[in-house]
Amino acid sequence: MIKKKLCMVGSFAVGKTSLVRQFVESIFSEKYLTTVGVKIDKKSVTVGETQLDLVLWDIAGEEDAQPLQLVYLRGASGYLLVADGTRRFTLEKARTLQKKVEETIGKQPFVLVLNKSDLVHDWEVGERDVAELVGEGWDQIKTSAKTGSGVEDAFHLIARKMLDT
Repeated sequence: MIKKKLCMVGSFAVGKTSLVRQFVESIFSEKYLTTVGVKIDKKSVTVGETQLDLVLWDIAGEEDAQPLQLVYLRGASGYLLVADGTRRFTLEKARTLQKKVEETIGKQPFVLVLNKSDLVHDWEVGERDVAELVGEGWDQIKTSAKTGSGVEDAFHLIARKMLDT
């Protein structure tokens, strides 16, 4: 059994905790829960022939009053960089956070997760924004923690990327 630490990184209220809960427990709650510090969960996945234990570190979201706690990133084998498609500034913040993470732990596999795809009519993030990041080599996936759409795919994609490094 291989164990890999996977961090959830993003601004506040982008859905990091909801994505983890949907992935681990297959549940969604409309009630907003603020993460204080870090919350750790585990889930086993199979990638090809390999059994992988993902240790999920759901790190409190960065906002102006509370910077990302970079110490939580140590030992991470990869991360999901989460943005909220209905709030464009969270994608801009994701760019900044990606640089901070890379400065802290070096180049590690990551996937940009554009969450809240169930609210696509309210999206502020456009296809051009996404295409620009893909052009820079960023893998991205659209998810909905509410409906579960894309959630398994996001975690399996980052698991494959972590095994390939």
